[in-house]
Amino acid sequence: MKQEIIDTYELVVGLEVHAQLSTKTKAFSPDANAYGEDPNTNISVITLAHPGTLPKSNGKALEYSIKMGLACGCEITRYNIYDRKNYFYPDLPKGFQITQDKAPICVGGFFDVENNEGKASRIRLNRIHMEEDAGKSIHLEGAAYTMVDLNRAGVPLIEIVTEPDIRYAEEAIQVMEQVRRLVRYLEVSDGNMEEGSLRCDANVSVRKIGDTELGRKVEVKNMNSMRNVQKAIEHERIRQIKMLEAGEEIISETRTFNPDTGKTYSMRTKEELNDYRYFPEPDLPPIIVSDEMLARISSEMPPLPKALFEKFTKEYKLPAYDAGVLTDQKEVALYFEEICSHTKNFKAASNWLMTTIKSYLNDSGKEITDFELEAGKIAQLIALVDDAKVSNTTATGTLFKALISEPDKEPEELAKSLNLIQESNDGFIVPIIDEVLARFPDKVAAYKKGKKNLIGLFMGEVMKAGKGKVDPKKANELIRKQLEKA
Repeated sequence: MKQEIIDTYELVVGLEVHAQLSTKTKAFSPDANAYGEDPNTNISVITLAHPGTLPKSNGKALEYSIKMGLACGCEITRYNIYDRKNYFYPDLPKGFQITQDKAPICVGGFFDVENNEGKASRIRLNRIHMEEDAGKSIHLEGAAYTMVDLNRAGVPLIEIVTEPDIRYAEEAIQVMEQVRRLVRYLEVSDGNMEEGSLRCDANVSVRKIGDTELGRKVEVKNMNSMRNVQKAIEHERIRQIKMLEAGEEIISETRTFNPDTGKTYSMRTKEELNDYRYFPEPDLPPIIVSDEMLARISSEMPPLPKALFEKFTKEYKLPAYDAGVLTDQKEVALYFEEICSHTKNFKAASNWLMTTIKSYLNDSGKEITDFELEAGKIAQLIALVDDAKVSNTTATGTLFKALISEPDKEPEELAKSLNLIQESNDGFIVPIIDEVLARFPDKVAAYKKGKKNLIGLFMGEVMKAGKGKVDPKKANELIRKQLEKA
């Protein structure tokens, strides 16, 4: 299809993002909420929906839901009721799901993203509501039966529902990234898409640019990575445009995405709301969010990535790229903050984290929480470089490795014991320079004839001959002086 035809259509997407909450027990039963256990071991008569059993709300799931709402700028609903959403699948033992319909725990809110033109765009949230997960059906290739694992049945979820404000697949990815970052900052979910802790359904439609009426939407499910979300939306956009251009009608349906083919496939026609026959859950009393509860949860909120990004760029004057990398993980951001409490060279602290420390952690298979060195030690290394006591190359190389082996040592003491302290006095540096210049008489002559870029060659040779102990700034000054004398 020609690009000029595609460009006459506008993509319209709304996301439904499910995040499993990292509570110890399930949403409405004391069964363990644990990933990776043997099938059908984290179950009880409540999970299995035996007659006469009653659910009981998980208070921690409520707190986690409120935290996510506060982080997204939502209004917190004070009077909460649960509802039954009726549908019948083999991995849903009760024949209904306990969820929230008319009174979600969080209303409104937003995510700020950048569109394809680099302009800020706001993706509004419709709601965040609490519900329980279904079990998992396992279809073995070639088998004439389906196996069901009910460990996941009843695991607490929050569903984050956006308005249909997304116009580019890249914006959808940004929303997903922000959701994952927030649930990890808040420690309410591990956000692992590959394990199903974070899942995304996309409601996709297209319409002619300028039209105000929404097109008929198609829901795409079973996307277990950021990349698959993007590929599925892009495929569905082109598929729907081709259908409309051919005069075909878009069917409101649920489709699945196959990452191997990059295509979506029909699963079933889309249910309407009345198909679910929502009604209030009679076995669970209303939940009241008091002023005291809301104040307590608000006081327990950690620093959030958006606020930290603004602090790093405005107060610490870091480039947006640095701030984005540093705030991607809460533990990294907090470690950076700790370094900055010991030094004012914020850019150097950023460089250390994004290069030297990150490379070490990657090579050793560790997280920042496992890092051997206190933030104050990194600040001391920065000070040694700033004070020209050691070169940056030495600090990030030999000295850093030595400090990893002996983390209790003070960096300057270790540098002295390893004979790494730089020399900046003329008596030490000038003889080294004279020896280097004597080895390159032709280069000296060329320099004096105007090839000033040869200063780099002389600097390299002097630093090599000085075995890292020569102060580069002082050496550069003295090399120029000695060349003028030559």
